[in-house]
Amino acid sequence: MGDDSGLSHDGQYSTATTVEDFRANIAEVKRRIAAAAERAGRDRTDIELLPVSKTVPQDRIRLAVAAGCAKLGENKVQEAHRKSEEMADLDIDWAVIGHLQSNKTKDVAKFASEFQALDRLKVARALDRRLEAEGRSLDVYVQVNTSSEDSKFGMPPEELLYFLKEVRAFDTLKVRGLMTLAVFSSDIDRVRPCFQLLRGLRDRVRETDPDLLGPGRLSMGMSGDFEVAIEEGADCVRVGQAIFGRRALPDSHYWP
Repeated sequence: MGDDSGLSHDGQYSTATTVEDFRANIAEVKRRIAAAAERAGRDRTDIELLPVSKTVPQDRIRLAVAAGCAKLGENKVQEAHRKSEEMADLDIDWAVIGHLQSNKTKDVAKFASEFQALDRLKVARALDRRLEAEGRSLDVYVQVNTSSEDSKFGMPPEELLYFLKEVRAFDTLKVRGLMTLAVFSSDIDRVRPCFQLLRGLRDRVRETDPDLLGPGRLSMGMSGDFEVAIEEGADCVRVGQAIFGRRALPDSHYWP
């Protein structure tokens, strides 16, 4: 497949070190999003680009913000919280997109505008309690393990409907949709079914009780596979390396 396949797991991303670099990288990612949307017969404006700034130092994040990034995704809560405090002078919405332990919910409740990896009732309960204390609510995506890999977080697909019914009891949690991580592979035939499964789950929940999923958005796809995700219905793509540049370690290190 050519470049439009989006399966770029070779890590050949140049590091952005100036505002101009970031503008160019963002423009290229947006071009690829638009092309994938056109192939799928979708409206480009329906697809959110979420830049992922994990492991990126503050000075380069400030350049990215100057280039137009107003919302950033981070995997690790402590790193995200620290960055939110260091850059409190900037108008940034922070999305926590990695696994969360219940003892870290206090931090999320303080600064995050979105949490994309909700997969346990224990965490939902703790978040709800902390958010009530803060007097605020939080947009959340429920994470589903669509690859059947033991190493990945996310609930089993067969538990999703029960989980969503239970989460409805927590007034502070505003469910926006579902999130998943595909298999880390350059083989499109292994990656695409993960996205298809999430879309199918979303559609079945909508048929059962559409109120359980709010707008029913799908957060799926990263630098290596976001175009395939868009073809399969992604409403939010989480792109890090294609914007910020190659990280020292592969994605599988950061995404259990």
